[in-house]
Amino acid sequence: MRALLVVNPKATTTTDRSRDVLVRALRSEVDLHVEYTRRRGHAAALAREAVAARFDVVVTLGGDGTVNEVVNGLLPAAGPPEPATLPALAVVPGGSTNVFARALGLPRDWVEGTGVILEALRQRRTRTIGLGRADDRYFTFCAGLGLDAAVIRRVERARGRGRTATPGLYLRSAVAQYLMPGGHREPVITLERTDEPPETGLATVIVQNTAPWTYLNSRPVNPNPEASFDLGLDVLALRALHLPATARTLAQILSRRPNPRGRHVLRLHDLRAFTLRAERPVAFQVDGEYCGEREKVDFTDVPRALRVIC
Repeated sequence: MRALLVVNPKATTTTDRSRDVLVRALRSEVDLHVEYTRRRGHAAALAREAVAARFDVVVTLGGDGTVNEVVNGLLPAAGPPEPATLPALAVVPGGSTNVFARALGLPRDWVEGTGVILEALRQRRTRTIGLGRADDRYFTFCAGLGLDAAVIRRVERARGRGRTATPGLYLRSAVAQYLMPGGHREPVITLERTDEPPETGLATVIVQNTAPWTYLNSRPVNPNPEASFDLGLDVLALRALHLPATARTLAQILSRRPNPRGRHVLRLHDLRAFTLRAERPVAFQVDGEYCGEREKVDFTDVPRALRVIC
């Protein structure tokens, strides 16, 4: 079995020691090739090369951004072929949150996660999951238009100044973005579906391909607790971001049995396709990576698109 290990040396919790231990462990099971990412987009290019070279497995050591790039490199823009014809994906958690790996049920610790992956490789154990697609970009667990994307933009700018991505940084960034004058909290987004009336006046929209949406340390954050890799896409949108309504919705999301509801809340389950339009450019994110501002994004569910080792 031939495997490519894609290492993001700048990922939050990736160290030389974790990389060296992982390389030795994988080489005990597979014919391993190792590549290091050098710039944004490089992981996708390496994954495309792995497809062309007919590797059996691509392993990532990095965060959710590295995983997203590799997934987009594995799958062609025209639509995924039969998953069995592509390399399977194995994910070793090396980022700050590792939502995708944890949503697959892998341990948060990279050592324990490596152990699970080695056992799965020995047993040839895989699972085929569905993905989401936003325009021409696949996503594994979430996308967003509005406030959450603006928060990620703020976090990425802080990381560019040398800050470490921690739950505290995300919380401070969320509060600062929410309180910022002209902080893009107006209800300018419309959700459109075929044969359904449009949902207008939305201030922010979260799209999930699985649950949870993210984590605060060990605590899952679940705006759409019924979202699943085996179903379509789930949506939670807020029609207003006034403080009382927003605080109430956040409390519902963070409860032990999340069930966000109220007249300002829109929730939709198991959608196959829809479009978000905005009256002006709005911040957009995919799998926790800021992707600029958009006025229109087409979302599609892509069932049974990717084989994962877990």
